[in-house]
Amino acid sequence: MTEIIDVCICTFRRDSLQATLASLAEQVLAEGVQLRVIVADNDDMPARRPGIEAAGAAFGLQLVYVHAPARNISVARNACLDAARADWLVFIDDDEVAAPGWIMALLRRRQGHDIVFGVSQARYPHPGTPAWVTEGDFHSNRIAGNDPPWNGYTANVLLDRRMIAASGLRFQPALGQTGGEDTMFFFDAQRAGARFGYAPDAIVTEDTPVERAGWQWLARRRFRSGQVHYLLLRRGGAGRFAGIAAAPKAIACFAQALVALPSRRRTAAAALRGMLHVGVLASMAGYAPYREYAEPSVG
Repeated sequence: MTEIIDVCICTFRRDSLQATLASLAEQVLAEGVQLRVIVADNDDMPARRPGIEAAGAAFGLQLVYVHAPARNISVARNACLDAARADWLVFIDDDEVAAPGWIMALLRRRQGHDIVFGVSQARYPHPGTPAWVTEGDFHSNRIAGNDPPWNGYTANVLLDRRMIAASGLRFQPALGQTGGEDTMFFFDAQRAGARFGYAPDAIVTEDTPVERAGWQWLARRRFRSGQVHYLLLRRGGAGRFAGIAAAPKAIACFAQALVALPSRRRTAAAALRGMLHVGVLASMAGYAPYREYAEPSVG
């Protein structure tokens, strides 16, 4: 019997999608497993449709193009959920490349789970990347031992579509330009009873653009993560001042950063934790989440 796995990719004007599709064509699959690729184009107009469909055909992929305007990643992710037909679906980003055994590594871990996260490994190919960034590897996504099981990401994840559909889970459009929509989705999934797994051998890689390989981008990302964390506290039923504990945590993190000054990597790690707590406080004070994806992503 043939099993179809829907592979979902949300895209917005990124030429790197070609490499992502090529890596899907190179997947080493078990007998009876086939891929169906769903590309949700989040651009205003479907101008890239011919090129995307031509790439799918050139790579020998069964590709379904979905136009999902505009400039809101939650809209595109929900379009993928709506277009999926298989029992199991996978999300991968349009700037990632999957290792040949990626799909099968995820599938091997699905027994007893509804959601399985893999590893999104950052690469730093640009010579202008600071050493403390490459040493700290702040851009990779993996599940740490102290993370809540739901604290994952859509950069590399396998989902049981039947559980998702039965629970009515959706990505929140209000977070579609800020980021954090995936964190809230998995938080809601946990509240709906989802069982989470982890496949550390299911690896995708992503080249880090040099403009993201610095303090400003990382600090804004952690600040936004803190803002979303406060929204999750409130969504879980916590009171208005649920984030107040972030104040002493932020002070402690920045103090640790000062102590660690001889090491730029350790200083950055502590300061970035501090920025997360500052984001919690900002959200509690009523500041709307920082719109990380308000500007178009090109190339």
